[in-house]
Amino acid sequence: MKVKCFAPGHISGFFEPVYHPENVFRTGSRGAGLSISLGATSEVFVKESDRQVFEFFINDKKSDAPVTDLAFKYLLGQTRIHVVVKTKLDLPLGQGFGMSAAGTLSSTMALAKLLQLPTDEALKASHYAEVQMRTGLGDALASWFGGLEIRKAPGLPPWGLIEHIPGGFNAVLCIVDQEIDTRAVLSDADKLNKITAYGNYCTRKILEKPSVENLLRLSRSFAKKTGLAGEKVVEAIDAADRFGKASMCMLGNSVFAVGETDKLCNVLSEYGRVFTADIDKRGARFL
Repeated sequence: MKVKCFAPGHISGFFEPVYHPENVFRTGSRGAGLSISLGATSEVFVKESDRQVFEFFINDKKSDAPVTDLAFKYLLGQTRIHVVVKTKLDLPLGQGFGMSAAGTLSSTMALAKLLQLPTDEALKASHYAEVQMRTGLGDALASWFGGLEIRKAPGLPPWGLIEHIPGGFNAVLCIVDQEIDTRAVLSDADKLNKITAYGNYCTRKILEKPSVENLLRLSRSFAKKTGLAGEKVVEAIDAADRFGKASMCMLGNSVFAVGETDKLCNVLSEYGRVFTADIDKRGARFL
């Protein structure tokens, strides 16, 4: 028996980390971002077993998949079962495209359905794992809902609150440099202080005027003022100015741009590998 599920990738334009000392489900981030049509598709199979065994394959290669592994342990407790997961990622890990969260969420949703568990338990398990592993602070929640979102309050509902910005567009994505270790950034106190201050400012400003234009403008300001955008990323962002607006994908050495798609693809291809994606308004779903 198998279940197949898709979860969209997610790009954060800016974020303010919020840690709750006693409740992981109130931990997360405030900020804004977009769910994209490129994401993760997972097929999950279960077999009877006298012990708990997980086998993960990502893009046909065997993987430890530590975030999904932890999410499964949260979801299953001590249940003895053999689970096989085959996940296809449309974009690379570690580049701010939310692939880790999409892979984990699509896998846990499929497993929950196979075991007749409530689907929102899959979201809880995915959020728990990404926060504990410090690979994300709200990607799973954003991917679950889809669209252009403002994360008004951190964590999962009923604490976490999301407001959607209407509209959609074609986004051009470009991988400019080596992947960023999200865990390292989220564990650096100095960087976190700067990210928190600017993230708080940007979230307040986007709530005053929720629009695509404001999201792009504030994202760009956040990338530069926090110092998260390296020299090559800044060059790519500035080069895109002729044909649209661009900013850095948090947290990756990659750029997302909106405007004249063909011309943006052309100019950004000088900086790295280019992809195009639409806004995914449907969120995580069964296939």
